Amino acid sequence: MPDPVQVSLAISEAAKDASPLPVPTPTKAARKPRPAKAAVPSPAGPAQSEPAPTESAAPKAKPAPRKPKAPAAAPATPEVAQEEARPEPAAEPVPPEVPADAPTPPLSSEATLDPRDADTFAIRLERYRADLEGSLRSVYGAEQLVALWPRLEALLRRALAERPADLRRLDEARLLRPDWLQVPEMIGYVAYADRFAGTLEGVGEHLNYLEELGVKYLHLMPLLKPRVGENDGGYAVQDYRAVREDLGSMADLKALASRLRRRGISLELDLVMNHVAQEHGWAVRARAGEQKYRDYFLMFENRDLPDLYERTLPEIFPDFAPGNFTWNDEAQRWVWTTFNSYQWDLNWANPEVFLEFVDIILYLANQGVEIFRLDAIAFIWKRMWTDSQNQPEVHDLTRALRACARIVAPAVAFKAEAIVAPGDLIAYLGRRDHHGKVSDMAYHNSLMVQLWSSLASGNTRLFEQALSAFAPKPTNTTWGMYVRCHDDIGWAISDHDAGMAGTTGPGHRAFLSDFYSGEWPGSFARGQVFQANPRTGDRRISGTAASLAGLEAAQTEEDIDLALRRLRLLHAVTLGYGGVPLIYMGDELALLNDERYLDVPEHAQDNRWLHRPAMDWHKAEERFDVATSSGRMYAALQRLIRARRQLPHLHASIEAQIVPSPNEHTLLFRRDHPLGSMLAMYNFSPEFQPLPAPLLRAIVGDYPRDALSGHEWNLTNPEVALEPYGAYWLIEQTR
Repeated sequence: MPDPVQVSLAISEAAKDASPLPVPTPTKAARKPRPAKAAVPSPAGPAQSEPAPTESAAPKAKPAPRKPKAPAAAPATPEVAQEEARPEPAAEPVPPEVPADAPTPPLSSEATLDPRDADTFAIRLERYRADLEGSLRSVYGAEQLVALWPRLEALLRRALAERPADLRRLDEARLLRPDWLQVPEMIGYVAYADRFAGTLEGVGEHLNYLEELGVKYLHLMPLLKPRVGENDGGYAVQDYRAVREDLGSMADLKALASRLRRRGISLELDLVMNHVAQEHGWAVRARAGEQKYRDYFLMFENRDLPDLYERTLPEIFPDFAPGNFTWNDEAQRWVWTTFNSYQWDLNWANPEVFLEFVDIILYLANQGVEIFRLDAIAFIWKRMWTDSQNQPEVHDLTRALRACARIVAPAVAFKAEAIVAPGDLIAYLGRRDHHGKVSDMAYHNSLMVQLWSSLASGNTRLFEQALSAFAPKPTNTTWGMYVRCHDDIGWAISDHDAGMAGTTGPGHRAFLSDFYSGEWPGSFARGQVFQANPRTGDRRISGTAASLAGLEAAQTEEDIDLALRRLRLLHAVTLGYGGVPLIYMGDELALLNDERYLDVPEHAQDNRWLHRPAMDWHKAEERFDVATSSGRMYAALQRLIRARRQLPHLHASIEAQIVPSPNEHTLLFRRDHPLGSMLAMYNFSPEFQPLPAPLLRAIVGDYPRDALSGHEWNLTNPEVALEPYGAYWLIEQTR
């Protein structure tokens, strides 16, 4: 059952109308005075027969006020706060009752399955029943599970009945090749559809380009219909069943997915799990006073509970959206808004929200979406006296959603967008009874951070320390490996790891922010600080990979050569670690920072748009000209991809193991495969670095082959030297 202090739907008589809350807006405004406490009726169990409103049917909402700050509280440790202000459990909202006779949602068509499909459904349901029932019972309790089950089963039957024939064939193929996401041939490409090609139809006109690069799955950044105006780069979704009008229609998305599938390219979309735009139909009806939809959110009549939560909640956007709660005049409630005031956090303690998302996932899967990036998944469950991230219910809910997807659309995979500490990350791929049953992929944020850390310091001791702390992942899962993405870089480096590597956490994080903003003497980087937090000292970094690696600052041919060597090194690590390399649009051409974002009012206050340039198709046309920086970068990346595709050692089921290096400037990984071992060697220094040959020989033998150059190495000599920013994949050869 949900935690007694869990912010949920309904409220007991003692804590009337403490419903779910929305996200803070990034606007600045004077704090709204606390409203006088008014009595509100305790919510009844939500009605089930009324379908959720679409945005087109929803009345126009008023503009959101800027997110007011929570009232200042006297500093207190959580322990002191618990002693002084912890409310009685009765003052916390509890999940609403679901009537046992609640009708199933209306079906868009008869969910009649032919005998063969009925058998398929029964077999899959039996296969995943334990995961589904166990997770839902853990989150919602046995009584609510009994009430929920008939409606859930009807929803799953309907979705299977509506699944197109070509996607059913894909389901069967994936069941025969369950490791499809783990193979070395899997290369991802990440792009904003509009910045890549203008529209979804335009994306379809550039599939030859993607295929030539070796792309096997395409992640199109948020393209579901967002709110008008500021929308957090598309992550404030107004309608999950519609596409941004300037990009096309849902029919266009379905057509693009089909074209991609014919070329063997899987389509990935973002599914924002934690929140919706305040203009979403659910939020519109919640503001209008409909209790069913108020129960979809976390809304509070006064500041009593929000102030208690704030004591342990971090701020995501302290510059333009401080605090985690926003006052809404129309609803006369404080709404939980973790990110921006126009993004209202959903109340996953309400099983109706779970059902809505099952329906959304299966609807999009039937349009041809094959991979769902579960955005902000770490935040979906709230608990008092915690940071309301990484709670156990998150993993139960993910396992239940995955089971539903496996029953209807086994071709579908989940990718967790969980930018969390290493100790919390493995849980998103599965621990204990969740092992391999939650997300199929998770971002390896720590490796990305350590890449940039070692590039700045020239030292790999912290890299070794941080990665050695990772527990093995489930063998049926994979990492999402990346050099850069659409977001800022946060220096997720623990004080413990920094101390073990001979430095301090605060000092090293400050150094990295100074270095990559170009403020450190001798820095080659040209990034910008994003969201400086004077209270915590946190300063994240924006900038493209090429600008951060020194190409923008390069003055001479030698500078250009060093910058391109750095970029090749970073990509070699991500392609040679195992997992799915995710190439961020334009990195294959070494695109630089784009200051033109300042001319766009919706973007000007968010310097992350610095590293979201429009695709430069003129440079793309020059990609085979190795006299240009873009041509050299493209050629280097293509060689890495070709080499990777030939190496079964890079199947994601095989763990990369740190080999402690005697040289603090170099990084060594080994991967042991039945065909022989692989040793990846990387030099993070601008100078030649020596390594003792006997150490290497013990792993890959006397005469390994370098898969990147094709050369055979002689390790019978006492020592070898790695070139400046050199990368090598040595493969054991059997003679």
